[in-house]
Amino acid sequence: MSDHPELAIYVLSDSVGGTASNISSAALSQFPKLECNFKIFSFIREENQLMSILKKAQEVNAIILHTFVSKTLIHTIHHFCNKNDLTCFDILNPIMREISERTNLEPQFKPGAMHKLDENYFDRIGAMEFAVNYDDGKDPKGFLEADIVILGISRTSKTPLSIYLANQNYKVANLPLMPESEIPSELWSVDPKKIVGLTNDESILSNIRKERMISYGMNPDTPYSSTERIQKEIRYAEKLYNKLGCQIINVANKSIEETAAIIVSSFQAH
Repeated sequence: MSDHPELAIYVLSDSVGGTASNISSAALSQFPKLECNFKIFSFIREENQLMSILKKAQEVNAIILHTFVSKTLIHTIHHFCNKNDLTCFDILNPIMREISERTNLEPQFKPGAMHKLDENYFDRIGAMEFAVNYDDGKDPKGFLEADIVILGISRTSKTPLSIYLANQNYKVANLPLMPESEIPSELWSVDPKKIVGLTNDESILSNIRKERMISYGMNPDTPYSSTERIQKEIRYAEKLYNKLGCQIINVANKSIEETAAIIVSSFQAH
């Protein structure tokens, strides 16, 4: 049995609810042992819908996060929460008010405006398709068209990074490195500022590769996961990175998001 009070968090939105959900998840990640009654209520457009959910929230004393842009719904939720002593966080409107005051512009108060099918949306879809088409060195010509080229030995998160960056509208190609492989000639024509070389700690790579073998129902102790093989691959990769003059990132103990942030920061600086 848990030795702390049960916590409930309700995310309410007149759209998908992704913004408040991400903020809640970021906060909850700091409490890994906490069990939370976490619920998302999307596309709330009517006051009677909202009131029904608020009454449920009251029953469990939920923390409420909302991203309403409707003035009517905002008034309703704040009035109810104040009256019933519920904790409520308005994620969007304080920021919108500040922007409005500084620019003398009025927001459009349109639910789901962030998700409209605009040019940015189609650019992101194009970047995702690019990442898939040029994953794992499928076509070296992609290196010449990419915004970012990711190099790395096996199990350094090349593909997840490529997809994550594509979701931020970057066209990313990646290439797996092995001492026995031949480096495509196209790579030498790429601006080194666009290239990122990934590496990792030997012990971490060994554990990751052993776990991969186990997941395949195979013996974990293979040449692929051996320290000698990994050392050889790391030396080969780092020698190539230095020859290319590219950025080198050790992904040991870094999340995909952390590594992506380093790459984007470096990319934007040039």
